[in-house]
Amino acid sequence: MDRRSFIQSSAAALAGTAVPLFPMAAMAADEIVVGSIVDMSGGLDIYGKPMADCMTLAVEEQNAAGGLLGKKLRLATYDPQSNMQLYAQFAQQSALKDKSTVVMGGITSASREVIRPVLTRNKTLYFYNTQYEGGVCDRNTFCTGVTPGQTVAKLIPYAMKKWGKKVYVVAADYNYGQITSQWVKKFVQDNGGSVASIDFFPLDVTNFGPTISKIEAAKPDMIVSALVGGAHISFYRQWAAAGLTKKIPLASTTFAGGNEHIVLSQAETDGFLISYNYFQNLDTPQNKAFKERFYKRFGADYPNITELAMGTYQGFKLWAEGVKKAGSLDREKMIAALETGISIDGPSGKVTLDAATHHCVLNVSIAEVRNKQLNIVETFQQQPPVDTSAVCNLVKNPKDNQQYVIKV
Repeated sequence: MDRRSFIQSSAAALAGTAVPLFPMAAMAADEIVVGSIVDMSGGLDIYGKPMADCMTLAVEEQNAAGGLLGKKLRLATYDPQSNMQLYAQFAQQSALKDKSTVVMGGITSASREVIRPVLTRNKTLYFYNTQYEGGVCDRNTFCTGVTPGQTVAKLIPYAMKKWGKKVYVVAADYNYGQITSQWVKKFVQDNGGSVASIDFFPLDVTNFGPTISKIEAAKPDMIVSALVGGAHISFYRQWAAAGLTKKIPLASTTFAGGNEHIVLSQAETDGFLISYNYFQNLDTPQNKAFKERFYKRFGADYPNITELAMGTYQGFKLWAEGVKKAGSLDREKMIAALETGISIDGPSGKVTLDAATHHCVLNVSIAEVRNKQLNIVETFQQQPPVDTSAVCNLVKNPKDNQQYVIKV
C-alpha cells in the first residue's frame, strides 16, 4: 500500500463503526486495561490512525518486556468517528465498564474537553498526548504535547526574519484555532510585526475562495495557518491553484500533523515552515531504533510517523514510568509518582513531566517542507511550558480543575 492510499483509505476502512474496536470484557485480575479513544474515521482520521498504531506498538513493547507490576496490559481501543457524543460515551465506557487504569486520547481540544470531565468525575487517569493551545490545569490530566509557548514562540520569529513582518492568520474555528491565533498575534507584535487579519473556519468548510481573494488583496508578507482536519486541506490546494504558493509564503502550527505534505503535491507545499516536538528524520540513536521497530511492525511502506503519533507513544512511556515508580495502580499513587519529574529518553529526545503544570519540558524543532519531506532547520533544546506555567500550579493548588484562557 502506498502512502497516499494508506491515508485515504483509513476513513473508508472504518466508516460506520460505532462500537468499540475490541470486545469489552471485565478486567481480569492479572491484566491492566489501557483505554485509547482517537478518531480513526471521520474528518480527523488523518491524525487518529497513526496515533492508534503508535499506541498499539507501545503496549505490545511493554507486554514483550514483561508488562507492568507483573501484569500484562490489554488495550481497549475506541473510534469516536470525530463525533463528540461518541467521545463522551466511550470515555464513560472506558472508565466504568472497562475499568481502564488510564485513558489516552482525544485529538482536538473540543474532544479533550469532552473526555476530561468524564474521567475526572470517574477518577480515571487521563493522558492527552497531542499538541494544543495550552492552559489545561487539572491534577487528573497530563497534557504531554507541545503548546504555543514552545512552538509558536520559535516559529514566528524564525518565519518573520525570513519573510517579513506583515502576517495574515487563518485558523480553525474552535478553541485551538481561536487561542493559538492570539499567541501568533502576540509573537508577531513582540517581534515588531503586525497582523493584517485573523479569519476563522468551521472544521467542515472546504471553499476558501473568498478568503484567498481577501488575503491576496491584503498583500501580507506571509500567512500563518492553524487549520485542522481533512476538510481544511482544501485551503492548501486552492492556495496553490490561485498561484499564491510561490508568492506568499506560509508557516503553520498544524500542517503535516496529518501527513498533509504527503497527501498534497510537492508544488503545493514546498517551502512551508512548521514547528513540532518530533520529526521522523531526527538524527538520534533512540529515534533510529524506534523507527526500525515501528516499520518492522507496520510495514516499510508506512507513511511518515507524525508528531501526534509520536506524542501518543511518548505519553504512554511516561505513564509506564510513573506506574513503575509508584509500584501501584492506585490513581493517587500514580499521580504522585508522575509529579516527581518522570523523564524518558524518547525518539524526540528527553521528555520530562513538569509537576506544577502536568505538561512536558521537551525539545522543539522547526522544519521546512521540501520534496514531500520535513527537513529540520533548527532545534531548540528542553523548552518548558511557559504559557501554562503562567496560570497553573498544581503543586500549590492541587484542586484546580479548569482550562485557563491565558491572557496574551
